Amino acid sequence: MASRLRLAGENPGPRRSPGSVDAAGPEEGEAERWPEARREVTDLAGGSEVVHVPRFVAREAAWEWFDYLDKRIPWTRPTIRVFGRSAVQPRDTCYVADEELTDLKYSGHQPHAHSWDEFPVLKDILKAVHEALPGSHFNSLLLNRYKTGSDYVSWHADDELLYGPTPEIASVTFGCEREFLLRKKPTKSQASNGSGEVARKRLKVSAPQLKSFLLKHGSLLVMRGYTQRDWQHSVPKRAKASSPRINLTFRRVL
Repeated sequence: MASRLRLAGENPGPRRSPGSVDAAGPEEGEAERWPEARREVTDLAGGSEVVHVPRFVAREAAWEWFDYLDKRIPWTRPTIRVFGRSAVQPRDTCYVADEELTDLKYSGHQPHAHSWDEFPVLKDILKAVHEALPGSHFNSLLLNRYKTGSDYVSWHADDELLYGPTPEIASVTFGCEREFLLRKKPTKSQASNGSGEVARKRLKVSAPQLKSFLLKHGSLLVMRGYTQRDWQHSVPKRAKASSPRINLTFRRVL
């Protein structure tokens, strides 16, 4: 059975090296930018796990980066194909990756791969994420900007082969807080009726199979293990979310 454990004081948040880009100044100022971070670990069972750090980046520093990302990232809102139909993606996006990783493609769209060197702040945030997650090595980043509560991402799993069977995906949020949902994927028997027709829309997800996280400004959420194989996630529309949210999802392409 899935359970949530609140771990206080374990693995404190990362510390910025004095010579890094956009450093806060001398070492005594670094703690203000990277606060001591409480981690909440949710065991989803079956080898799946979610780690939530509500206060990963200090508030003022997070707003500095929000302004930078909002103004400096070359955001696009591409046309994608969903269920055989063309539609404008309901959020802005940008893709950044190591030099040799240029072949990301989803929903019939292949974004241009920008270099990390174009956006030094992203290198700085990547460094902090690596320090917070020992053993991780992310080499690509998908950025999304939700301008209003009408922008969203529908139910899906990042289970593409290029990420391997147990991908670790780290998500950093800036700006408006939004709800992040996880639901257990239906089994084959649940997903089809007696005629073999897909019946996902009629599948009701019970409470233990649905998890909700409120991702606030400056927070970090990490999906690990078999989460992409066994679970789907979404950021639903929310009428009350009237201001923009920027989300960075760090990934490793094998």
